[in-house]
Amino acid sequence: MNKVILMGRLTRDPEFRLTANNTPVANFTLAVNRRFKRENDQDADFIPIVAWSRLAEFSKNYLKKGRQVVVIGRLQLRTWDDEANRRHYITEVVAEEIYFAEPKPKDVPVDSEAEVKEDIILPDLDEETIDDSELEKFFEEDVKIPSKNNDVDEGIEDDLPF
Repeated sequence: MNKVILMGRLTRDPEFRLTANNTPVANFTLAVNRRFKRENDQDADFIPIVAWSRLAEFSKNYLKKGRQVVVIGRLQLRTWDDEANRRHYITEVVAEEIYFAEPKPKDVPVDSEAEVKEDIILPDLDEETIDDSELEKFFEEDVKIPSKNNDVDEGIEDDLPF
């Protein structure tokens, strides 16, 4: 399985272009904070992201430098040769889903509010910003088993066939 889930901030506005076939593509870099920091080491990793088609249009219209987002996608390794016949390698994430991870910025036009709201991952994100631990909690499977004092009829045990 090839699945990547990242939460971070854009280091710059997305670069948007159209391919020769008029397919929209957007590129941006996501700064993802590391959980632990070693001495003399950087605090974040800078991950290149590629968004295609509708996600590229979304990125161009709504993502800006400094905006915190969640990107769900797949890892891709590419190689190419330049004009000098040197081989280049790149590892990047191809975005399959992009969600806001903080409240809507003040500069979003009023007429786009409905379109922006349908791409929010959690219903209460307009009220507060989430951090890495809240994101982890969101993706963990949380199964609650009712206790004896919690909405369970105590007499039900007598009716069980086993």
